[in-house]
Amino acid sequence: MDQRAKQHPFLTDLQTIRQRARKHIERGALTEGYRADHKAVTDLLNEALATELVCVLRYKRHYFMASGINADAVAQEFLQHAGEEQQHADRIAQRIVQLQGEPDLNPEVLAPRAHAQYVEGKDLADMIREDLVAERIAIDTYREMIAYLGDKDPSTRRMLEGILAMEEEHADDLSSLLAGMR
Repeated sequence: MDQRAKQHPFLTDLQTIRQRARKHIERGALTEGYRADHKAVTDLLNEALATELVCVLRYKRHYFMASGINADAVAQEFLQHAGEEQQHADRIAQRIVQLQGEPDLNPEVLAPRAHAQYVEGKDLADMIREDLVAERIAIDTYREMIAYLGDKDPSTRRMLEGILAMEEEHADDLSSLLAGMR
């Protein structure tokens, strides 16, 4: 037992950690200490990726199609949300690669795999409403993913917690916009 193990009996001794680090080196950040099912996690993340990309496309359409008396301010909100959803998609895709998976960007499977739907909306209020519904879906699905991960994959959990916080902000923004239109 090394000095570190004597001081911190809950930690694995350094010699064991060093030996494990040399095994399966091609797996990069995915060490033997990773406790989640990385295939299940990458599958979940590909669903989240599809959801984010569908949301980017919906927000971009809403940005371009916004019209009416409140259109300029609402369109800018749509554009900002589209950019933030794209950032979420990029972070998720990067994490999938870190977990030795492949981000699935195939357009044919994005919509069926996404949790949120691509709904165009008839007018500005309808667009806001559809975006709010999608944000509420994202909030619930991210909460479930975070609960599923628990302490088995803290890096992915923290990433999803950050995205969840942004989705909650989006929902709050959209709710305020919708209330202002009444």
